[in-house]
Amino acid sequence: MVYKYTRLLFLVLLVFSLTGFIYREGNKDQKQTGLTGNRFLTFNAVIRVNQIEVSRNKNAGENERSLHTPLRVVKFREAISRGFPGARITWALSWLALHDTTSNYRQIRDLVVGYHKKFGDEITFIPGAYFANAYNSTEQVNNDLHDGLAKVSSIVGNNYRPLSIVAGFLSSKNQEFLSEQEGIHVCQGNVWSQFAIDNQDGDGAPSYPYYPSKEHFCKPAQGHTDFIDCVNLDGWTMDFLSARRQGFSEGFNSRMGVGPIETLGKYGLDTGCKEMLYTTAIHFDKGFVLNGFAWVTNCWEVSLPIELDGLTLWLSEIKRRWPDVKFITQGEFGMIWREQYKSNSFNYQFEEKGSGIGGSDSDKVIRWFMNKKFRLALLKNLKFGDEMVIDFTRYDIGVKEPVSGSTRNWSLMGEINQKQTRPQDKPIQIDKLSDKSKSLIGEYYPMLFKKQE
Repeated sequence: MVYKYTRLLFLVLLVFSLTGFIYREGNKDQKQTGLTGNRFLTFNAVIRVNQIEVSRNKNAGENERSLHTPLRVVKFREAISRGFPGARITWALSWLALHDTTSNYRQIRDLVVGYHKKFGDEITFIPGAYFANAYNSTEQVNNDLHDGLAKVSSIVGNNYRPLSIVAGFLSSKNQEFLSEQEGIHVCQGNVWSQFAIDNQDGDGAPSYPYYPSKEHFCKPAQGHTDFIDCVNLDGWTMDFLSARRQGFSEGFNSRMGVGPIETLGKYGLDTGCKEMLYTTAIHFDKGFVLNGFAWVTNCWEVSLPIELDGLTLWLSEIKRRWPDVKFITQGEFGMIWREQYKSNSFNYQFEEKGSGIGGSDSDKVIRWFMNKKFRLALLKNLKFGDEMVIDFTRYDIGVKEPVSGSTRNWSLMGEINQKQTRPQDKPIQIDKLSDKSKSLIGEYYPMLFKKQE
């Protein structure tokens, strides 16, 4: 009898041991991957019913119901797997996409839940289909976040909870709610450089992760009194030279980078993919050396009438050129960053010579410097002239967000802004800045003044 129970106990312990081993092996990459020394790729796929879901019961823009079919979702996920086997992406569903009772949307929800189980994809909520604060009060956005996340958990089951949300833009007050009340610490909450294009402006932030200040979502927190424990992520990786422009000025699209509309949609497969890879290389090559890690992110509305061959080609070339890339969910990446950075002690640097495509001028070089105190951009024409300051945005001074629902303009405009929309934005030499500004820059980058000395 004792032998019988001893044997049973041994079998139970063996099962638990094997289960734990399988779990550890299956999650090895996630648990052992640190930030430093790694290249990361994240990808968000947006599913909605209307182009802009202003509120739960009000819509604007195109009705996209006919563009969202189960077949389109299947082909979309297949295009990603063909280009980069083992990829884990983030699916962001709007309020209506979560609640629509038609057959197509019921099947689409079943499909993405299946992808979560099969691939480890993240499923989350996107309030307002990008521009929640431009149309709604802070309280309404908080209610939408709470109820939308609850619906996601209900659809997926097994007490599922995403690690992040997708928002386009999200105010600091809403990110604080997300962190403190919903327990979510990663948010795609800014679209770097966006100004005079689409339905909301939000230029002024760093382009890599940071903890936002309670004063403004574009401002990195300066200390514990204004700190929000929510890693704020960019939505699309930009070509820095193209992004310095205002909207469509000079006939160029300032949003050009890895996004499909401005590349594949504008220039076709060959040239479009070339620009996407060029922007990717800014980070995975030089940026990796400068920062010790690299991150590229993309967001693609599933409804876009763009051939998916370009998506597959871009991903397969990334896999070929940088085989060590970690293609993980947005939430996983944000939590890896959060594990390394407990405060805004980052110091990001980027350098790009233009690709010659669109607004990415081949005769210019741009350098960006970003830390918790300020961001600084220097532009040089390779044919003539000195390197000039085109953006200097201080974060160590007080700012204030607009009232939610009152305006599209949520930009944080500094002493000089890259978009050059104000008289004060005219580029100047770095030694022409105020003594206080030069002193602040010199604390971080004294090498920028050695030539002048």
